[in-house]
Amino acid sequence: MLRLLISLAFLLAFTASVQAQVFRCIDAENNTVFSDSPCGEDAEAIQLRDNYIGGRFNQNLPAPKAAEPEPQDKAKNTSDNESKAGTCHFINSTDLRRYLIREQVVEGMTREHVRRAFGNPPETYGGPQEVWIYQTRYYGALYELTYVYFNHGCVERVEYRKP
Repeated sequence: MLRLLISLAFLLAFTASVQAQVFRCIDAENNTVFSDSPCGEDAEAIQLRDNYIGGRFNQNLPAPKAAEPEPQDKAKNTSDNESKAGTCHFINSTDLRRYLIREQVVEGMTREHVRRAFGNPPETYGGPQEVWIYQTRYYGALYELTYVYFNHGCVERVEYRKP
């Protein structure tokens, strides 16, 4: 029993966390130097955050801004909201990379994302709604047509059709 207590005390003594102090200094050649001890008269102590696994994805984000209430106008159409250029749906960067690797196009992507996933479009049609058409061929035969519809530079919908 005594051995167990001594072993436990020994382990607890070595598992205590040690907070190392880090200092930032400017050397004679005007370079920034980091050290664990003060390296000059101008040494500035730097506070380091704990580097542990866990937490939340949003813990280091700034606080969200309060939403300003929009004036209530009964004559306001949904087309006014759509007329704001450059307001594509947000796609998480991890999901976006996954879509690009899988060569998939989803709603909310930009023209550049579609080019990265599918390449340059062989057919494009302008007009009120821009449409890019891609062809999928298997063994030289046309298998499928992919229609990508854009609204103000963002993918509005994707349709797959048989020729």
